[in-house]
Amino acid sequence: MQGEWAQLSDDLGPEKIMLLRDPGAGLEAILVVDNTAAGPAIGGIRMAPDITVAEVFRLARAMTFKNAAAGLRHGGAKSGIAGDPAMPDDEKERLVRAFAHAMREITDYIPGPDMGITEANMAHVHDEIGRVVGLPPVMGGIPLDTLGATGFGVAIATEVAAEMGAVTISGARAVVQGFGAVGIHAARFLAERGAIIVGVSDSRGGTADPEGLDLETLIAFKQAGNPVREFAGGRSIPGSDLIGLDCEIWVPAARPDVFTGANADDVKAQLIVQGANIPATAEAETMFHQRGILSIPDFIANAGGVIAGAVEYAGGSASQAFATIEERIRTNTREVLTRAADTGVEPRQAAIDMARSRVREMMAYRRAF
Repeated sequence: MQGEWAQLSDDLGPEKIMLLRDPGAGLEAILVVDNTAAGPAIGGIRMAPDITVAEVFRLARAMTFKNAAAGLRHGGAKSGIAGDPAMPDDEKERLVRAFAHAMREITDYIPGPDMGITEANMAHVHDEIGRVVGLPPVMGGIPLDTLGATGFGVAIATEVAAEMGAVTISGARAVVQGFGAVGIHAARFLAERGAIIVGVSDSRGGTADPEGLDLETLIAFKQAGNPVREFAGGRSIPGSDLIGLDCEIWVPAARPDVFTGANADDVKAQLIVQGANIPATAEAETMFHQRGILSIPDFIANAGGVIAGAVEYAGGSASQAFATIEERIRTNTREVLTRAADTGVEPRQAAIDMARSRVREMMAYRRAF
């Protein structure tokens, strides 16, 4: 292996890196199956115009760690389709179907929904290949976005951090970046626990009120298709200004690398709960640790969606999924934070060490050639 491929590989994987193209359908896609020691890999399909191999690999590795940490019988993978997720529905269906057809023989990959992909899109994938998670309820799926499985897990991770002294949730000011499928539910579940939502953003900007936003009115406004920056109940701000808002809890729930070395010092929160995948660079994580800001890693805090997907794939119910989410995320968050406190390492490093040890143990049971 040379160049970028060598930089992406280690003893855990990836097992496959594939570039999928169908010029007739306008398909340009990337698929990374990172590790299947635990079983067929589950990982979402992401749609974005600027998707890269490096990003998809980093997301696939996060899925390997996430699934291992959650004790699922699935490895980790991820895929990305180059395109605008806001394209007309019929165009999006053709592109998603073309992707599914192109990866139909990669049977150790079970796709699920991720940014830009809906339950309807997953039904189209199922129609092409017959193996998905995140189906519409009418097809036996657990509606992850409607019920808020990932956002629920974020709230559980926050509860554990609070129990261990990081913050008091009741009365805490919270900021949510990425007010969509994950962020809306994370905000709602945190508010139910007494947090005050003082700022949110979407891809078009943000809104803030230091006294607290009227959350249910804001959710209805957003779900009607409006950008949050136009919400009359708050002050319109650029999305980047969210980072410096006064708050105790900060939830990133959008694209990777929101926090970098250039802005990590601007964060005023005591606790960051990573609802998005890879939302912080390594430099930012180190800066948080040095400043005493507790940052709960993505593959620990936001595992609710894939846990629900695995329960769905095994034929379980929504109530079983939520019970499993609470059990697994509560246990893993406590273990990671305890490891970090006992060893003095960053929480991300403690989580990686825990997940790597589990993956390596599973790999030891595999046939060696």
